[in-house]
Amino acid sequence: MRFPLRMLLCVVLLSCNLLGQNAPDRAAADAATKAIRPDEIRAHMRFLADSLLQGRAPGTPGYDIAARYVATELEGMGLHPAASGGWFQSVPLEKAVTDAAASSLTLTLNGKEQKLADAKDYVLSTWFATPLAKGEARAESDVTAPLVFVGFGVTAPDQKYDDYASVDAHGKIVGEIYGAPSTFPSTERAYYSDGIVKAKNAVAHGAIGVISLMLPEDWKRYPWEWLLPQIQVGEMHWLNKAGVPHDFFPELRGNALLSQRGAQILFSAAPKTLEQVFATAKAGKPQAFTVPASAHIHTVAAQSVIQSSNIVAELKGSDLALRDQYVVYTAHVDHLGICPAVEGDNVCHGALDNASGTSALLEIARAYSSLPKPPRRSILFAFVTGEEMGLLGSDYFAHFPAVPLKSIVANVNIDGAPGIYYSMKDVVALGAEHSTLGEVVDSAAKSMGYQVSPDPMPEEVSFIRSDQYSFVLQGVPAVDITDGVNSTDPKINGLEVIKKWLVTRYHTPLDNMDQPIDFDSAAKGAVMDFLIGYQVAQQDEIPAWNKGDFFGTTFGPRHNAINTGEQADRSPVSVRVLCDRTIVRFRTLQLAAGHASLDALFQVQQK
Repeated sequence: MRFPLRMLLCVVLLSCNLLGQNAPDRAAADAATKAIRPDEIRAHMRFLADSLLQGRAPGTPGYDIAARYVATELEGMGLHPAASGGWFQSVPLEKAVTDAAASSLTLTLNGKEQKLADAKDYVLSTWFATPLAKGEARAESDVTAPLVFVGFGVTAPDQKYDDYASVDAHGKIVGEIYGAPSTFPSTERAYYSDGIVKAKNAVAHGAIGVISLMLPEDWKRYPWEWLLPQIQVGEMHWLNKAGVPHDFFPELRGNALLSQRGAQILFSAAPKTLEQVFATAKAGKPQAFTVPASAHIHTVAAQSVIQSSNIVAELKGSDLALRDQYVVYTAHVDHLGICPAVEGDNVCHGALDNASGTSALLEIARAYSSLPKPPRRSILFAFVTGEEMGLLGSDYFAHFPAVPLKSIVANVNIDGAPGIYYSMKDVVALGAEHSTLGEVVDSAAKSMGYQVSPDPMPEEVSFIRSDQYSFVLQGVPAVDITDGVNSTDPKINGLEVIKKWLVTRYHTPLDNMDQPIDFDSAAKGAVMDFLIGYQVAQQDEIPAWNKGDFFGTTFGPRHNAINTGEQADRSPVSVRVLCDRTIVRFRTLQLAAGHASLDALFQVQQK
């Protein structure tokens, strides 16, 4: 097999940069660089993104084929199954799809009823009956209540910010703006933008429904025509042992997103104009006021239960004193399935998102399995399902881990193989600044000749949009290495390339194997991910949250809690009031338009 000159130079560079390490570590890193090959990443991606797999939607034959492919590859490497004695951890999922024809949203403005137009003025989130009866089920909810506007719907004591401070939301439907103040630090802004956190906040303040709207700049990034089908397809939740959907809040009996036209209709009766509201939001100032109006939201949804699976493998550590501690790698296998056709193709192939990450992790696993001696700590490789539907597979794994939660010392996530767009000068390490993983990342980046840059697009709230966040919520230090925006080719504007990809190929059939892909660069990025996990597995000390860090303080204590099978919810008791949720249960919106599926996600059309 041809070994590219570019990768050979990478081996030489890496060897030089690791001269400060001991000989075994240096030899292991060199071996990994040779084991992770661009051609292998290409081959994995070509299979996983093939039309035969029909977009790898959870609960479909296409996903099951992909899962078995991953398990077969892991078995061939000599790794061991780690999910209750097998390769597959079953993940029960409930899906619900709104029946738009039977549902409605009516506003009463200045004493007059005005029925809004579905798909033009608004779109409803789905509703779940809990627990779901066997087989197909119908869920129905009805709520009528006065309206109160609560800005972003955020309560953040650490930021000295509270949209609810001057208003009583008990028994009311709250209107809120998507996201969180841009004045917050990047990752804190991401946390408070999470729809689950916002929905819990609404419930804590007594709200019984949510109507959401978006800032003008958000509509530019996520046009209504693009967003609508991703919400209409419905949503999923994983089911707990009692068969109840996780992170669903029945207290919120109606949830709607307004279009720009719908927002104008609502605010025609408000004491402030939309322009005034948006200006206050952009300034990062709390705001709330009563809207002299009421809303009636009637929601009908069809429900069913499907099964999907995570794939979990283990490499046992070599140090008897440390081998019961684990570094967990994750990458999501799923994508969106069948979606609106582009150029005659209706398969969302998910080549970069995330066949590339799955392929990179397979090669990282191969690198570990090829080591002459395993690292001191053990390694888990978790290939997860349901990421596109809201981090479901990783969240389920974090609640029901294959090993005790307190034994998991770090998570390294791969969502889109870093370097896949072009050869990079820099990387972005999402989450690294919150723990001593930042030091490990800096060391690995230096070894690979990368600079570490801050998040260039904080408005995308990427920190909460991939599977590392599921581990953060359980108190585990985690990092996701993503592409920097500086290319080694001065002719390439990296930021422009990534932004163009997001608006032209992301979550469409055009994310396929025919697009420009730099496999050599992706292999180099995979080596960096290998080095991060390897260094954590070798060092004496385990990663720790930085003193006073928001996420460490908020979620760190649960990491050392006794593992009872199902972990705590997103908000420990000490911050439960702070984390109450405003639903807009549209995962697309909750995670910055990043996790909802496209049209017909829940149907795999047989060709």
